[in-house]
Amino acid sequence: MTKFIASSIASFIVFLTPVLSQNSIFKTKEAQIISNEDSLLTNKDNQTVISGYGSAFYQHNKNTEQANMNLERAVLFVGHKFNNKISLFTEMEVENAKVEGGNNGELAFEQAYLRFNFTPSSYLVAGLFVPRIGIINENHLPVNFNGVERTMVEQIIIPATWRELGVGYYGYSKRLPLHYSIALLNGLNSADFAHGNGIREGRYEGNNANATSLALTSSIQYNVSDFKFQVSGYIGGSAGLTKKDADSLHLNNSVFGSTVYLGEANIQYNHNAFNAKLLGTYISIPDVDKINNAYNNNIASGMLGTYAELSYDWLFKKHKTEQLISFVRYEFIDLNSSISSSNTNYDGTLKQSHFLLGVGYLPIPNVVIKADIRIQNTGDQNPLLSTSNTLPYSANNQFINIGIGYSF
Repeated sequence: MTKFIASSIASFIVFLTPVLSQNSIFKTKEAQIISNEDSLLTNKDNQTVISGYGSAFYQHNKNTEQANMNLERAVLFVGHKFNNKISLFTEMEVENAKVEGGNNGELAFEQAYLRFNFTPSSYLVAGLFVPRIGIINENHLPVNFNGVERTMVEQIIIPATWRELGVGYYGYSKRLPLHYSIALLNGLNSADFAHGNGIREGRYEGNNANATSLALTSSIQYNVSDFKFQVSGYIGGSAGLTKKDADSLHLNNSVFGSTVYLGEANIQYNHNAFNAKLLGTYISIPDVDKINNAYNNNIASGMLGTYAELSYDWLFKKHKTEQLISFVRYEFIDLNSSISSSNTNYDGTLKQSHFLLGVGYLPIPNVVIKADIRIQNTGDQNPLLSTSNTLPYSANNQFINIGIGYSF
């Protein structure tokens, strides 16, 4: 039943959007500009803009009594407005401070696309871009979310920052407070789906992406009063192989073959100093048995994630720019929400809850100092999935996080 709901939501959103997009021009209240990237479209023609963001953190693991510090990411944005119709957006990201042989650092493009403005209410993007899925995927600047870490649901289930090569169409309606998007992208690589990481490692992220499999993604946002409602869907193939190779592995290599469905919905409420968020998402992989048999991935056919967050800005009435935000968040993740015959060993550690309590201080909108406590609870570890070298596993753990972030 859950598989059916997820695939139905994804299909409904993807194929309904072109109908809704026939309406144009409604402009919601402008969001506060917090980076030069946002100002690119308001600049004069033939202008180049430099922008960026970054974050660093300290984390203490209560169980192991160990701590680590990391320059998590530093991103440099370079954009150019050729004229009123065409602009270029690029972002280069360095993760974990450096890239070196044997190190887990990464140097990668986070975005590299051209934007073509059709009307004041619609535009097309082409290249490597971040589709509108969830909350953080598009709004991933460290000053835009609470907590030192990005939400666990939008790291593990919706793998932020999820970018792929393709074309996307964005716009808003003139008759309703409605924003929409629809995009055609390269698909995923099911060979890299991983136990414990879901579809995350199956992203190409612009790196010699296989275009034999394709994907459609779409979203609808509805804004009314202090509420924002969004639903988004993803339908994508994951077996970009030749017919001969696919047949030998018993996989479907058609454009949307070995399909991955993702459905997501969220509600955001923002009134003065108070903010609330609620998000739910589900991934369904109907052909998971064939994928597991082909690649020994040991992944589930269904993966579930949801979270609820409340926050309050204690300086809202006193300062126009300075903020002191406290928040509480509960997250639930189940990477074994629906399992099949190919999942021979159930892994209780993949059923998790995370409770966070934290605070963020923004002396200006572009700089944040954060601290939080994350309490993690999981199911028990399956002894068959551990080795003699595996450290003892605790189903209950606490993490103390302190971090900084910036955008310009």
